[in-house]
Amino acid sequence: MAFHHNINYLEFPSANLRLSKAFFQSVFNWRFTDYGDEYTAFSNDAIEGGIYLSKLQSNTDYGAALIVFFSENLEQSRTVISEAGGTIKQDIFSFPGGRRFHFTEPGGSEFAIWSES
Repeated sequence: MAFHHNINYLEFPSANLRLSKAFFQSVFNWRFTDYGDEYTAFSNDAIEGGIYLSKLQSNTDYGAALIVFFSENLEQSRTVISEAGGTIKQDIFSFPGGRRFHFTEPGGSEFAIWSES
């Protein structure tokens, strides 16, 4: 159900759709529907969106918005990310309200995961 002025759909770039799809399916159990060779839609229980083929990727070093996931076990999430082919960009650090780390998925875009403890 869509709500007025709520974020309804997310899209981000990938240099390699096949690797990005495999990563997000493995780590977050996302399901995909392909629309040609340059776009795939994803869905899970919380949000829907798409991944599009691009030479550029989403990275906070260049001012991109940061999509942040929640984890109940930050260390375990870091291990799963690494084992699935993600690269830890910034290791676990504390901030007011919790801890988080940043990573890039195999297609090159940056994300973060946070936890309350």
